[in-house]
Amino acid sequence: MAQPRITREDLESKFREAQGGWQGKLEDKKQTIVSAIAVGGVVLLIIFFLLGKRSGKKKTTFVEIRRV
Repeated sequence: MAQPRITREDLESKFREAQGGWQGKLEDKKQTIVSAIAVGGVVLLIIFFLLGKRSGKKKTTFVEIRRV
């Protein structure tokens, strides 16, 4: 019983078929991941701004300049 030979075209068609399925899922996830990163970046920016504003109020320095 001889097994049929596997040709290059057979391998390429199977790889394309598998890759097509993964590409579709990856594109869907990519959009979600980019959105999540953008939202996370904005939230971090707001947190750092508020923390910096608060620490600036704690360490306020008054400089008095007098003319002689």
